[in-house]
Amino acid sequence: MDNKRVFLMPFASVYPHYINKVEKKGRTKAELDTVICWLTGYDQLVLQQQIENKTNFEDFFNQAPKIHPNASKITGVICGYRVEAIEDPLMQKIRYLDKLVDELAKGKSMDKILRT
Repeated sequence: MDNKRVFLMPFASVYPHYINKVEKKGRTKAELDTVICWLTGYDQLVLQQQIENKTNFEDFFNQAPKIHPNASKITGVICGYRVEAIEDPLMQKIRYLDKLVDELAKGKSMDKILRT
């Protein structure tokens, strides 16, 4: 996998796909934003600014106020890779987000998604 290509991809270009994925399964954009903010430490205003600024994934995660301490509890397979075994820290954060979006779309409760 070409990690650099993924890292330079604007978060804003993937975000609408996240929205479509969760809304098709009866979840909401607000729930998606809650999950993203939980993982990254962004608040709603700064998340929206990151989207409007077309921030790439590398900067999106590097500028995140604080990755949630329970993020390491996110486990399982995403895109054929065990998320807990991904060695590149940035790619692991991106896959954490993908895994959370999948869990939201699959109807998991917010308590379980947010590891509370």
